[in-house]
Amino acid sequence: MSVIHHDVVIVGAGLAGLRAAVEVAEYSDVAVISKLHPLRSHSGAAQGGICAALGNEEEDYPIWHAFDTVKGADYLGDQDAIEIMCNDAPRAIIEMEHFGVPFSRTKDGKIAQRPFGGHTRNFGEAPVRRACYAADRTGHVCLHTLYEQCIKRKVRFYNEYQVLDLCETDGVICGVVTYNIRTGEINVFNAKAVMFATGGFGRAYKTTSNAHANTGDGLAIAMRHGIPLEDMEFVQFHPTGLYRLGILVTEGARGEGGVLRNAAGERFMERYAPTVKDLAPRDMIARCMYQEIREGRGVGPAKDYIHLDLTHLSLKQIETKLPEISTFAKIYLGVDPSKHPIPVQPTCHYAMGGIPTTVDGRVVIDENNTVKVGFWAAGECACVSVHGANRLGTNSLLDLIVFGRRAGKDIVQFVRETKGKMPVQKDADKRVREKIDAILSRTKGEPVAKIRADLQQMMMDKVSVFRNEELLASACQEIKALRERAKHAVVQDKGKEFNTDLLDAIELEFMIDYSQAIIEGAYHRKESRGAHAREDYPKRDDVNFLKHTLCLVDEGGHSEIKYKPVNMALAERDWEYRDKFIPKERKY
Repeated sequence: MSVIHHDVVIVGAGLAGLRAAVEVAEYSDVAVISKLHPLRSHSGAAQGGICAALGNEEEDYPIWHAFDTVKGADYLGDQDAIEIMCNDAPRAIIEMEHFGVPFSRTKDGKIAQRPFGGHTRNFGEAPVRRACYAADRTGHVCLHTLYEQCIKRKVRFYNEYQVLDLCETDGVICGVVTYNIRTGEINVFNAKAVMFATGGFGRAYKTTSNAHANTGDGLAIAMRHGIPLEDMEFVQFHPTGLYRLGILVTEGARGEGGVLRNAAGERFMERYAPTVKDLAPRDMIARCMYQEIREGRGVGPAKDYIHLDLTHLSLKQIETKLPEISTFAKIYLGVDPSKHPIPVQPTCHYAMGGIPTTVDGRVVIDENNTVKVGFWAAGECACVSVHGANRLGTNSLLDLIVFGRRAGKDIVQFVRETKGKMPVQKDADKRVREKIDAILSRTKGEPVAKIRADLQQMMMDKVSVFRNEELLASACQEIKALRERAKHAVVQDKGKEFNTDLLDAIELEFMIDYSQAIIEGAYHRKESRGAHAREDYPKRDDVNFLKHTLCLVDEGGHSEIKYKPVNMALAERDWEYRDKFIPKERKY
């Protein structure tokens, strides 16, 4: 068994992983493991911006930002974590600028800001300019900047290594088991601290803005070590994905003045959210779009999409502030957005749920927040629960930067206090080797692609924007059948080097594990809240469901559901803003 030693191992090279690595590299020997080259990480696809109450273009305060985040989360977000994130946001943005992020500028040289969905002034009075941006390539430039900072600090990168398991000795996480994609070798990494920053799981759905690599590996691996996943039923569908393709059209397009129109040319969001209109939270807009389509007001021959109209914007505005969107529309749909509306429909975009953590990124394993020693998580794979039931646009990049840094700082302290490394077991790679041998030895069975396509279609049809008991009960049965089919999936490539067929088979089993957690959480949450919309339970139920779901699914498909309370720190504090944070009906 080949063992590689580092003080700290970070899995995932997106913004959360890189920001943690920047923090740790000053003090410890850190390795970043990624199944991609870091600059291909999905953080680079984020377009619209990263929010902070800088007040560069109009008055703004972190407390307003916290209010919008709590309200946007439909009161399921943990208020202690939200307060930390919003208060730290201005510092984080200035730090990123000093690292080298080329933010767009105002005429007087300050960081430019634009409005985004759900972000308001004075506790919901009107939209506010809070999103700092670099044209519509914000995630791209942030990713490149942090990668450069890692190179400067001599962070060791292991690119094209896929993590398949955690090493655990006496209940302590002490490393990871990896598959070298280039050579087919199995390597074990031993470390004092392991951090997962493995990203989201949008590839469980047919129509998604997520990259092909976003198969949610880290979540399933965590579950296989007895760690339940938190709030997995809350899956965000972004309102504006390119029709049929799901490629993202940033919310920044609406922040710059774009409007949604139905087949009659009506700006229908004025009926649903008269104050903020097209800048309502994403979950609301996605449902409104589907309602327009359901009631026959969709656009096109099949009346199955909506128009995003930018034609009233100037050509200069589109070319300087939305250049990537303009290019995507022209290349993929043949539409010039300066002359014609863009056909869009909701696309699976973001996971509010994930591996439960403390505000310092430490993974917790139960409703009592018991810490898993040696294990951290941050980013979309984690659930510190700043997003609750629905994430506001631009809060994702902020989450990555703020909590990636906090996890890094906590890891540094842990490593300083830890004498020696917990040794890995002699057979730490046994389970992975047996799994790979079993898959490669099969000669008869279904191809992986067919089973994966059926999973993605089922999740899209039965566990997407609108849900009900009948659909979810059917999904519960179908996921069991898919699990059995996956056990017999066959791969054609029996070689070692770049065997993506083999990795697809392993990823499929991961996808089935956490997809069951999504379904189980949705089935048992008998209310509508944020991105979880139950047609048979259309009202929010704070009496019975103002709580986080914890769902554990083992490899055999057996599931266990538990709950833990939401942190209501801001609503329970004795201060002048207390009433603002007490749950109430969400209106815009």
